Amino acid sequence: MGRGQQTPNPAKAAKKALDKGSHLNRQDDSRRKNYRQERLENRKVLKNVKFEDKNEIEAIGDQVVVVPKKKFYRQRAHSNPFSDHRLDYPTRPEDMDWTRFFPQYTSSDDKKQLVKPVTIADVGCGYGGLLVQLAPLFPDNLIMGMEIRVQVTEYVEDRIFALRSQNLDKANKLYQNVSVMRGNAMKFLPNFYHRAQLEKMFFCFPDPHFKNRKHKARIITNTLLSEYAYVLKDGGIIYTITDVLDLHEWMVKHLDYHPLFERLTKEEEAQDVCVETMMNATEEGQKVSRNKGSKYVACYRRLPNPEL
Repeated sequence: MGRGQQTPNPAKAAKKALDKGSHLNRQDDSRRKNYRQERLENRKVLKNVKFEDKNEIEAIGDQVVVVPKKKFYRQRAHSNPFSDHRLDYPTRPEDMDWTRFFPQYTSSDDKKQLVKPVTIADVGCGYGGLLVQLAPLFPDNLIMGMEIRVQVTEYVEDRIFALRSQNLDKANKLYQNVSVMRGNAMKFLPNFYHRAQLEKMFFCFPDPHFKNRKHKARIITNTLLSEYAYVLKDGGIIYTITDVLDLHEWMVKHLDYHPLFERLTKEEEAQDVCVETMMNATEEGQKVSRNKGSKYVACYRRLPNPEL
């Protein structure tokens, strides 16, 4: 080392790098906070907007018509369904106000009633990839996504508002028939839906809960299947897909065992547009495709209750 040069201090260098990283993290946190606060203000205004007047939407702000940036809504991949998430839910389906999710379908006679009920549910909808694909495929159905994670739910809501505003000029007003709510289907599904209300339920790439002691938290169990059978109409279909073979076998085993479900044949699955759609619509499905992984599908039809 040359004369007059000081020996580098590793501790000081590490502290300097740490301080720089902390400063950058604070900047990122600040940008994220400001961005999401701006979107929150938009959401407050848009919740009851029917998306009929383009001038009205544009007056709210340019950010309305822009698809939100996913990087500002990132959250853990999974959430403990048994934790207290301080969720809002009705005591019974009759008390549920659906109009805040589907203002375009609000009855003119009663402001808290819809002209038709929700009939398709995507349980654990993630970032809404399947929802926005199903919306134009089933324009006559109301489709609801259920997601337990706060920031992910906010992203999907902002995404739907953006898509609605971008399609105001379309004759059929695309994406008015799809929405999302923050909810825990494992605890409160019958609080939202009447008996035999749903035609289709989707469970796409659910949390595998690999450990044996965590299997009780899997979205498909004998007890939960009875609740799904309760809200599904006769002939209604449960769609499942995962990239985890063990979880696929678990779901098939429980669905096969349940007396109110029968598996669709391979021919029926091949002819069902929903199967093809859910294979690649979700973020997880696209990730599996990029990694050249396997996808396991199992679909089951709701059988009529046996005669007593």
